[in-house]
Amino acid sequence: MHEAVRAFQYVNIAAYITLAVVALLAWLRRRDRAGMWAAAAFGSLGILEILGLIPNHPGHLAERAVGRVDIALLVVFPYLLFRFTGVFRRARGDIANALAVLTALLVVWTFALPSTPQPHERWPGYFTAFLVVFFVHWVTLSVLISARLFRAGRAQPSVARRRMQMLAFASGAITVALLVVVLGGSGNAANLVAQVVALAAVIAFFLGLAPPAIIRLWWRSPEQARVQSALESLLEFAETREELAARVLEPAAALVGARALAIRDADGTVVGAWNVPQEAWPALRRGAAVVPSAGAELIDLDLTGGGSLVVWTTPYAPFFGEDELGLLRTLGALMGVALDRVRLFEAEHDARVALERANEVKANFVALAAHELRTPMTTVHGFVTTLHHLSDRLDERQREQVREALIQQTERMARLIEQLLDLSRLDAEAIDISPTSLRLREALEEIATASAADPSVVELDVPEELVAPVDRVALERVVGNLVTNAFRYGSPPVRVAAEQRDRHLRISVQDAGKGVDPRFVPDLFERFTRSDQSRGTAGGTGLGLAIARSYARAHGGDLVYEPAQPSGSRFELVLPVGAPVLPEPEPLATL
Repeated sequence: MHEAVRAFQYVNIAAYITLAVVALLAWLRRRDRAGMWAAAAFGSLGILEILGLIPNHPGHLAERAVGRVDIALLVVFPYLLFRFTGVFRRARGDIANALAVLTALLVVWTFALPSTPQPHERWPGYFTAFLVVFFVHWVTLSVLISARLFRAGRAQPSVARRRMQMLAFASGAITVALLVVVLGGSGNAANLVAQVVALAAVIAFFLGLAPPAIIRLWWRSPEQARVQSALESLLEFAETREELAARVLEPAAALVGARALAIRDADGTVVGAWNVPQEAWPALRRGAAVVPSAGAELIDLDLTGGGSLVVWTTPYAPFFGEDELGLLRTLGALMGVALDRVRLFEAEHDARVALERANEVKANFVALAAHELRTPMTTVHGFVTTLHHLSDRLDERQREQVREALIQQTERMARLIEQLLDLSRLDAEAIDISPTSLRLREALEEIATASAADPSVVELDVPEELVAPVDRVALERVVGNLVTNAFRYGSPPVRVAAEQRDRHLRISVQDAGKGVDPRFVPDLFERFTRSDQSRGTAGGTGLGLAIARSYARAHGGDLVYEPAQPSGSRFELVLPVGAPVLPEPEPLATL
């Protein structure tokens, strides 16, 4: 049995020294705080094993000093491991401070001991008291470390969970080995048990600190199956980026226990996300400061091709899921390609829909133009033919009727052609909007009087002092059209109001008619569209409101509709004007 104990001792010495080297190399590669504390903790064990090879004779001062250093290293090891876990989750300040003070006192006490008894000697009272405090300190830290790692590991993905569980087990196992050594005396049986438990602890430390790739692959198998399925789904067709993100990003997030994922292209634009609130997307642009949520670690992974993957994950993922983050980076590059493919499909689909819409608009335009122009042209042609062949047979009254009909039809043609020209200029952004300071009451009164079928039933609610920078032509096009429509499709009285608030000028035109059919409201501002009700009650081309809204938007504003109360239609022109404009002072009279 003695030979077995010696064999296990040598194996453990080599294992703990190797563990220290692995921890040091990991810290040199990562250069993070968690790696630093891990290297310090396991490095102390490695140094302890090396110094343990030196004999400890009572009369040899240097050897006695080495023995005190061994004990000091045992004192600081659990505290260093506790600090390692504190990188991920900070302990309460009073507990952390108390443990730091107790560790420092124990180190001082270690070097202040008069002597340390040999294995076969009785323990003096001062040494027994030291051992009691030493084990209370060690067991307290060991329990805190094991409980913290095991409890936090339950919420982690498979690889991180197993690694944290291994570290938790190892922390408890090395405590048991130390207790067996101290309490079991110098018997071979106790030493053999201690060495076996210490070997189990070092193996668990290895698996927790740097598990081999084959072990990682085995642990990762649950998430690996989902990721494999997600990779296969990348080859399947997806119509939207949201569909692809839901299909692939969620299983990819499971690799590192991510709470949310977002993929950005080379320009910093978010092209796909999972579990990211829509309001957080603007902050994700390249170079913006993205604030992680409470208890989350924000990781920005650069992808091949210039994109990046933003990951909201747990604080444990960067250390315990380093390889998984590398795998996630590869998946992110593949997802970026797939999302770009979907983006191209969406662009092609949008272009196709736009072309179909343009073709529909063109067909409507041709049909409408042919119909609207044919009617006045047929009338004009008929009257001109009549005048040409029968002018000598018509009396003065008949000639006057023909002339009035000719004027009416040519004006109708002129209005239609003017509307079509307006649309073409607006589409080409060739309309020059030049706001000038206008007294709104005077301008709106002139426009309403010129556009109303009966100016006497127009109510004007505009403050006398209201002055705003507005383009006069755009104002006439919009308000004039609204007033004309109010009389054509609604019922009097027609109310024109204006006010300036929220740095916007708001001009409304309201009538007391039946209002717009709710089913037609979504198409109200579309070109060449007219409701069934309007077709039966009045003529028109279906261009007026489209032109009015285009003028409003060219002015930097908008034209909106809402039902009037208790009945009727209410259109509101909203224009940005900045701070209120005061009226110009009247010139002083000459004395």
